Amino acid sequence: MMVEELRSYSPQDLADLDALMHVLSATSYCDEKLLKSALDDANVHVYVIRDEGRIVASGTLCLKHTLEFAIADIESVVVSPGHRGRGYGKTLMKALLEAARGFQVHHIQLTSNPARVAANRLYQELGFVRYETNCYQLVMGERS
Repeated sequence: MMVEELRSYSPQDLADLDALMHVLSATSYCDEKLLKSALDDANVHVYVIRDEGRIVASGTLCLKHTLEFAIADIESVVVSPGHRGRGYGKTLMKALLEAARGFQVHHIQLTSNPARVAANRLYQELGFVRYETNCYQLVMGERS
């Protein structure tokens, strides 16, 4: 199994990514506008794993630069239900961590729904520590 950074996409890739986002949440999706925007952003890196040419796992590394240091956020890590339990998530996460090291970030942040027990266990196994903080969100508008 090989992890690749997605730099361009086919209609099938877009459909596969949209299906994966629906696995994360019933309200999540990936459309062409969102995918193109992510791939055009120099600070966003989308990584995927394919099985027989189809994307079956994905994760996004987002870089931020502050006055203190560079930070990476790992977002939207998901493995298709039919491919779970085979090490895809661990392989993908290790590739994301290696990419973040290459960008010389100070630290990596991620959030995960507590209901995603296997994912949370994996993050802890990889050295992530649960950080106690207040997390706030302000929704700026509806998605189009």
